[in-house]
Amino acid sequence: MAAGGPSRSERKAAERVRRLREEQQRERLRQVSRILRKAAAERSAEEGRLLAESEDLVTELQGRSRRREGLKRRQEEVCDDPEELRRKVRELAGAVRNAKYLVVYTGAGISTAASIPDYRGPNGVWTLLQKGRSVSAADLSEAEPTLTHMSIARLHEQKLVQHVVSQNCDGLHLRSGLPRTAISELHGNMYIEVCTACTPNREYVRVFDVTERTALHRHQTGRACHKCGAQLRDTIVHFGERGTLGQPLNWEAATEAASKADTILCLGSSLKVLKKYPHLWCMTKPPSRRPKLYIVNLQWTPKDDWAALKLHGKCDDVMRLLMDELGLEIPLYSRWQDPIFSLATPLRAGEEGSHTRKSLCRSQEEPPPGDRGAPLSSAPILGGWFGRGCTKRTKRRKIT
Repeated sequence: MAAGGPSRSERKAAERVRRLREEQQRERLRQVSRILRKAAAERSAEEGRLLAESEDLVTELQGRSRRREGLKRRQEEVCDDPEELRRKVRELAGAVRNAKYLVVYTGAGISTAASIPDYRGPNGVWTLLQKGRSVSAADLSEAEPTLTHMSIARLHEQKLVQHVVSQNCDGLHLRSGLPRTAISELHGNMYIEVCTACTPNREYVRVFDVTERTALHRHQTGRACHKCGAQLRDTIVHFGERGTLGQPLNWEAATEAASKADTILCLGSSLKVLKKYPHLWCMTKPPSRRPKLYIVNLQWTPKDDWAALKLHGKCDDVMRLLMDELGLEIPLYSRWQDPIFSLATPLRAGEEGSHTRKSLCRSQEEPPPGDRGAPLSSAPILGGWFGRGCTKRTKRRKIT
């Protein structure tokens, strides 16, 4: 043996022994796993003896199996039967009526009805990628606010919802007519680019997706500020990034709303990202003083055990029942009244070729009778204009 320790040949011999033991352990694990897959009555005496001698491996494999089954169950979509869902919606309606300060948290599940894929559903982006399947890019310019978006906007107009915190960057809350001050788009808005060289930051709302040239840690859009000439950047917060922009993220309003909330309604979110933001859940308060939590989602969420009520249903189905229970009309979306067109800053001469994304247009349909670009009603509703023929008529009931 060398003075400094084992010789090279001794080290190589020890390494061979270690690898042999590891291979024997793996083979034993495979044997035990095969035996455990058999029914107890089908196992031979020799197999029973092997299991008895491998208690630690049996415990490890059974634990792995339970965890896999648990994860599988969490990914399953569960639907309440119609009568149970109506009962739960009646309870939710009571909570909405009685709430002093209601905040709504929204996720990708509220936009699936607009043909925008979610992330963790059966056909979600992450689900398909984990299965090794390709994900096709959706044309978000064809997406329009859903029944859920329009219902939330009406609830805010009726002062039943005070603030909306969204993980979505599809801009559909803005396009539903919800005021900018009432939205915190924590992960940005695909229609907004900003100049961070200007103080305060100068925003440019566009009628096309500004993220064509941007990616993780690469946010310049290729266009310049009309005021100072600095490069514009998108507002998207990618996984692994920390959002620092004031708008449209509006974190200050989100945390203030959460601190005031006595009720939180979560719609279409797995909450796996939102749960990481403790300020949104008032975790510094004693449990008895935290907001009551209501969750609408088809799958398990990490906040289910905290919820006063969990509704297993599609967001549009639940919101349709809720609005009927509250006696409120659901506005129909119309591109002629989409606020994005009045908020948008047009491109300057020479900028037309700065993107290839399809732009939103007001479509070929005729505007409502008497409306050729001007509002029908005498007062604006929710930042857009809703006139005759633009709302879903349902029997109204007094909210008590």
